[in-house]
Amino acid sequence: MNKALNSFFVSLLLVTSTLTSNVQAQEKSIIVSSTTSTEQSGLFGYILPIFKMKSGIDVKVVAVGTGQALDIGRRGDADVVFVHDKPAEEQFVQDGYATKRYEVMYNDFILIGPKSDPAKVGGGKDIQAAFQKIAAAQAPFVSRGDKSGTHAAELRYWKGAGIAVSPSQSWYKETGSGMGPALNTASAMNGYILADRGTWLSFKNRGDLTILVQGDPKLFNQYGVMLVNPAKFPHVKKAEGQAFIDWLVSKNGQDVIASYQIGGEQLFFPNAKK
Repeated sequence: MNKALNSFFVSLLLVTSTLTSNVQAQEKSIIVSSTTSTEQSGLFGYILPIFKMKSGIDVKVVAVGTGQALDIGRRGDADVVFVHDKPAEEQFVQDGYATKRYEVMYNDFILIGPKSDPAKVGGGKDIQAAFQKIAAAQAPFVSRGDKSGTHAAELRYWKGAGIAVSPSQSWYKETGSGMGPALNTASAMNGYILADRGTWLSFKNRGDLTILVQGDPKLFNQYGVMLVNPAKFPHVKKAEGQAFIDWLVSKNGQDVIASYQIGGEQLFFPNAKK
Protein backbone atom coordinates (compact mmCIF):
# COMPACT_ATOMS: atom_id res chain seq x y z
CA MET A 1 0.00 0.00 0.00
CA ASN A 2 2.84 2.38 0.95
CA LYS A 3 4.53 1.49 -2.31
CA ALA A 4 1.40 2.39 -4.26
CA LEU A 5 1.03 5.66 -2.34
CA ASN A 6 4.67 6.53 -2.93
CA SER A 7 4.26 5.82 -6.61
CA PHE A 8 1.15 8.01 -6.71
CA PHE A 9 2.90 10.93 -4.99
CA VAL A 10 5.93 10.63 -7.27
CA SER A 11 3.61 10.75 -10.29
CA LEU A 12 1.76 13.71 -8.80
CA LEU A 13 5.02 15.57 -8.20
CA LEU A 14 6.12 14.90 -11.77
CA VAL A 15 2.83 16.22 -13.18
CA THR A 16 2.97 19.29 -10.90
CA SER A 17 6.57 19.92 -11.88
CA THR A 18 5.70 19.66 -15.58
CA LEU A 19 2.74 22.04 -15.20
CA THR A 20 4.88 24.52 -13.25
CA SER A 21 7.58 24.33 -15.92
CA ASN A 22 4.99 24.94 -18.64
CA VAL A 23 3.60 27.96 -16.79
CA GLN A 24 7.10 29.35 -16.31
CA ALA A 25 7.86 28.78 -19.98
CA GLN A 26 4.68 30.64 -20.92
CA GLU A 27 5.65 33.50 -18.59
CA LYS A 28 9.00 33.80 -20.37
CA SER A 29 7.51 34.36 -23.80
CA ILE A 30 5.93 37.33 -25.55
CA ILE A 31 3.87 37.87 -28.67
CA VAL A 32 5.12 40.50 -31.10
CA SER A 33 2.86 41.63 -33.93
CA SER A 34 5.07 42.91 -36.71
CA THR A 35 5.27 43.78 -40.36
CA THR A 36 6.06 41.05 -42.87
CA SER A 37 9.30 42.76 -43.92
CA THR A 38 11.00 42.07 -40.60
CA GLU A 39 10.04 38.41 -40.90
CA GLN A 40 10.50 37.80 -44.64
CA SER A 41 13.82 39.64 -44.77
CA GLY A 42 15.16 37.09 -42.28
CA LEU A 43 15.88 39.73 -39.60
CA PHE A 44 13.85 38.05 -36.87
CA GLY A 45 15.34 34.66 -37.65
CA TYR A 46 18.73 36.27 -37.06
CA ILE A 47 18.19 38.47 -33.99
CA LEU A 48 15.61 36.57 -31.91
CA PRO A 49 17.80 33.56 -31.02
CA ILE A 50 20.44 36.02 -29.78
CA PHE A 51 17.87 37.85 -27.65
CA LYS A 52 16.54 34.57 -26.24
CA MET A 53 20.05 33.41 -25.35
CA LYS A 54 20.63 36.65 -23.42
CA SER A 55 17.21 36.99 -21.77
CA GLY A 56 15.58 33.56 -21.72
CA ILE A 57 12.50 35.15 -23.30
CA ASP A 58 10.97 33.45 -26.32
CA VAL A 59 9.52 35.86 -28.90
CA LYS A 60 6.59 34.58 -30.94
CA VAL A 61 6.06 36.72 -34.04
CA VAL A 62 2.77 37.33 -35.83
CA ALA A 63 3.91 38.74 -39.18
CA VAL A 64 1.21 40.70 -41.03
CA GLY A 65 0.92 44.10 -42.67
CA THR A 66 1.53 47.08 -40.39
CA GLY A 67 -2.18 48.02 -40.33
CA GLN A 68 -3.13 44.52 -39.20
CA ALA A 69 -0.24 44.43 -36.70
CA LEU A 70 -1.54 47.63 -35.11
CA ASP A 71 -5.08 46.20 -35.06
CA ILE A 72 -3.76 43.16 -33.17
CA GLY A 73 -2.25 45.57 -30.64
CA ARG A 74 -5.53 47.49 -30.40
CA ARG A 75 -7.28 44.24 -29.45
CA GLY A 76 -4.65 43.49 -26.82
CA ASP A 77 -3.66 40.29 -28.62
CA ALA A 78 0.06 41.14 -28.61
CA ASP A 79 2.53 42.36 -26.01
CA VAL A 80 4.68 44.38 -28.41
CA VAL A 81 4.07 45.98 -31.83
CA PHE A 82 7.07 46.42 -34.17
CA VAL A 83 6.11 48.14 -37.44
CA HIS A 84 6.97 50.85 -40.01
CA ASP A 85 4.30 53.51 -40.48
CA LYS A 86 5.27 56.44 -38.25
CA PRO A 87 2.00 58.44 -38.56
CA ALA A 88 -0.06 55.34 -37.71
CA GLU A 89 2.28 54.48 -34.83
CA GLU A 90 1.98 57.99 -33.38
CA GLN A 91 -1.82 57.70 -33.63
CA PHE A 92 -1.60 54.33 -31.81
CA VAL A 93 0.17 56.09 -28.91
CA GLN A 94 -2.20 59.07 -29.01
CA ASP A 95 -5.18 56.72 -28.76
CA GLY A 96 -3.73 55.18 -25.60
CA TYR A 97 -2.84 51.75 -26.97
CA ALA A 98 0.82 52.41 -26.08
CA THR A 99 2.47 55.04 -23.92
CA LYS A 100 5.71 55.44 -25.88
CA ARG A 101 7.10 54.76 -29.35
CA TYR A 102 10.78 53.89 -29.77
CA GLU A 103 12.62 54.30 -33.05
CA VAL A 104 14.74 51.22 -33.76
CA MET A 105 16.14 51.17 -37.29
CA TYR A 106 15.56 52.20 -40.88
CA ASN A 107 16.12 51.08 -44.43
CA ASP A 108 14.52 52.36 -47.61
CA PHE A 109 11.85 51.60 -50.14
CA ILE A 110 12.85 50.90 -53.73
CA LEU A 111 10.91 50.75 -56.98
CA ILE A 112 11.33 47.37 -58.64
CA GLY A 113 10.41 46.68 -62.23
CA PRO A 114 11.26 44.69 -65.36
CA LYS A 115 14.65 45.25 -66.96
CA SER A 116 12.83 46.17 -70.19
CA ASP A 117 11.32 49.11 -68.21
CA PRO A 118 8.34 49.95 -70.48
CA ALA A 119 7.54 53.10 -68.45
CA LYS A 120 11.13 54.37 -68.80
CA VAL A 121 11.63 55.13 -65.12
CA GLY A 122 15.05 53.52 -64.66
CA GLY A 123 17.87 55.60 -63.29
CA GLY A 124 15.63 58.28 -61.84
CA LYS A 125 15.54 59.24 -58.16
CA ASP A 126 12.12 60.90 -58.00
CA ILE A 127 9.59 58.26 -56.94
CA GLN A 128 6.56 60.44 -57.69
CA ALA A 129 7.79 61.24 -61.20
CA ALA A 130 8.32 57.50 -61.72
CA PHE A 131 4.75 56.78 -60.59
CA GLN A 132 3.45 59.39 -63.06
CA LYS A 133 5.31 57.64 -65.90
CA ILE A 134 3.97 54.22 -64.88
CA ALA A 135 0.39 55.53 -64.81
CA ALA A 136 0.83 57.31 -68.18
CA ALA A 137 2.17 54.11 -69.74
CA GLN A 138 -0.47 52.01 -67.92
CA ALA A 139 2.35 49.58 -67.21
CA PRO A 140 1.47 46.69 -64.87
CA PHE A 141 1.86 47.73 -61.24
CA VAL A 142 1.49 45.36 -58.27
CA SER A 143 0.27 46.86 -54.99
CA ARG A 144 0.23 44.97 -51.73
CA GLY A 145 -3.20 46.45 -50.99
CA ASP A 146 -3.02 45.18 -47.41
CA LYS A 147 -2.85 48.37 -45.30
CA SER A 148 0.78 47.62 -44.53
CA GLY A 149 3.45 50.26 -43.98
CA THR A 150 4.65 49.64 -47.54
CA HIS A 151 1.12 50.01 -48.90
CA ALA A 152 0.62 53.24 -46.91
CA ALA A 153 3.87 54.63 -48.34
CA GLU A 154 2.88 53.62 -51.86
CA LEU A 155 -0.46 55.43 -51.53
CA ARG A 156 1.34 58.56 -50.29
CA TYR A 157 3.54 58.51 -53.40
CA TRP A 158 0.54 58.13 -55.73
CA LYS A 159 -1.19 61.01 -53.95
CA GLY A 160 1.98 63.13 -54.20
CA ALA A 161 2.10 62.31 -57.92
CA GLY A 162 -1.47 63.56 -58.31
CA ILE A 163 -2.79 60.18 -59.43
CA ALA A 164 -5.84 58.32 -58.12
CA VAL A 165 -5.34 54.56 -58.32
CA SER A 166 -7.95 51.86 -58.04
CA PRO A 167 -8.13 48.07 -58.53
CA SER A 168 -10.70 48.82 -61.23
CA GLN A 169 -7.82 50.05 -63.41
CA SER A 170 -6.60 47.12 -65.50
CA TRP A 171 -2.91 47.93 -65.03
CA TYR A 172 -3.12 48.29 -61.21
CA LYS A 173 -3.34 45.00 -59.31
CA GLU A 174 -3.85 44.70 -55.55
CA THR A 175 -2.73 41.39 -54.04
CA GLY A 176 -3.80 41.83 -50.40
CA SER A 177 -0.64 39.94 -49.43
CA GLY A 178 2.72 40.34 -47.73
CA MET A 179 5.85 41.62 -49.41
CA GLY A 180 7.21 38.25 -50.48
CA PRO A 181 4.01 37.00 -52.18
CA ALA A 182 3.50 40.43 -53.79
CA LEU A 183 7.03 40.29 -55.22
CA ASN A 184 6.24 36.82 -56.57
CA THR A 185 3.19 38.28 -58.34
CA ALA A 186 5.26 41.13 -59.79
CA SER A 187 7.86 38.62 -60.98
CA ALA A 188 5.17 36.51 -62.67
CA MET A 189 3.55 39.58 -64.28
CA ASN A 190 6.84 41.33 -65.09
CA GLY A 191 5.35 44.37 -63.39
CA TYR A 192 6.45 47.28 -61.23
CA ILE A 193 6.24 47.14 -57.44
CA LEU A 194 7.29 49.21 -54.43
CA ALA A 195 9.30 47.06 -52.00
CA ASP A 196 11.38 47.49 -48.89
CA ARG A 197 15.05 46.86 -49.57
CA GLY A 198 15.39 44.23 -46.84
CA THR A 199 12.82 41.87 -48.33
CA TRP A 200 14.14 42.48 -51.85
CA LEU A 201 17.68 41.50 -50.83
CA SER A 202 16.40 38.22 -49.38
CA PHE A 203 14.01 37.55 -52.31
CA LYS A 204 15.17 34.78 -54.64
CA ASN A 205 12.46 34.56 -57.32
CA ARG A 206 13.44 37.78 -59.10
CA GLY A 207 12.94 36.66 -62.67
CA ASP A 208 13.48 39.70 -64.90
CA LEU A 209 12.99 42.23 -62.09
CA THR A 210 15.60 44.75 -60.98
CA ILE A 211 15.88 47.97 -58.94
CA LEU A 212 14.89 50.94 -61.11
CA VAL A 213 14.40 53.86 -58.71
CA GLN A 214 16.17 54.44 -55.39
CA GLY A 215 17.71 57.25 -53.38
CA ASP A 216 14.75 59.64 -53.13
CA PRO A 217 14.62 60.99 -49.53
CA LYS A 218 10.87 60.27 -49.60
CA LEU A 219 11.76 56.55 -49.77
CA PHE A 220 13.18 56.60 -46.22
CA ASN A 221 11.60 53.76 -44.21
CA GLN A 222 11.63 54.07 -40.40
CA TYR A 223 10.75 51.22 -38.02
CA GLY A 224 9.36 51.73 -34.53
CA VAL A 225 8.47 49.49 -31.58
CA MET A 226 5.87 49.93 -28.83
CA LEU A 227 4.76 48.06 -25.72
CA VAL A 228 1.00 47.53 -25.80
CA ASN A 229 -0.41 49.54 -22.89
CA PRO A 230 -0.75 47.24 -19.84
CA ALA A 231 -3.05 49.80 -18.18
CA LYS A 232 -5.54 49.10 -20.96
CA PHE A 233 -4.78 45.37 -21.21
CA PRO A 234 -3.61 43.99 -17.82
CA HIS A 235 -2.61 40.62 -19.34
CA VAL A 236 0.16 42.25 -21.39
CA LYS A 237 3.55 40.95 -20.26
CA LYS A 238 4.98 44.30 -19.33
CA ALA A 239 8.35 43.23 -17.93
CA GLU A 240 9.19 40.79 -20.73
CA GLY A 241 7.88 43.08 -23.48
CA GLN A 242 9.83 46.05 -22.14
CA ALA A 243 12.94 43.85 -21.83
CA PHE A 244 12.69 43.10 -25.56
CA ILE A 245 12.28 46.78 -26.42
CA ASP A 246 15.14 47.80 -24.13
CA TRP A 247 17.39 45.24 -25.83
CA LEU A 248 16.42 46.39 -29.34
CA VAL A 249 17.44 49.97 -28.56
CA SER A 250 20.51 49.03 -26.48
CA LYS A 251 24.02 49.09 -27.93
CA ASN A 252 24.06 45.30 -28.11
CA GLY A 253 20.68 45.08 -29.85
CA GLN A 254 21.59 47.85 -32.28
CA ASP A 255 24.93 46.17 -33.07
CA VAL A 256 23.17 42.85 -33.73
CA ILE A 257 20.68 44.54 -36.11
CA ALA A 258 23.56 46.25 -37.94
CA SER A 259 25.44 42.96 -38.31
CA TYR A 260 22.62 41.28 -40.27
CA GLN A 261 23.67 41.10 -43.90
CA ILE A 262 22.78 39.22 -47.09
CA GLY A 263 25.43 38.94 -49.77
CA GLY A 264 27.57 41.46 -47.93
CA GLU A 265 24.80 44.08 -47.87
CA GLN A 266 23.41 45.45 -44.62
CA LEU A 267 19.60 45.26 -44.57
CA PHE A 268 18.70 47.51 -41.64
CA PHE A 269 20.46 50.53 -40.10
CA PRO A 270 19.98 51.07 -36.36
CA ASN A 271 19.07 54.59 -35.26
CA ALA A 272 17.60 54.29 -31.77
CA LYS A 273 17.61 57.62 -29.93
CA LYS A 274 20.13 57.66 -27.10
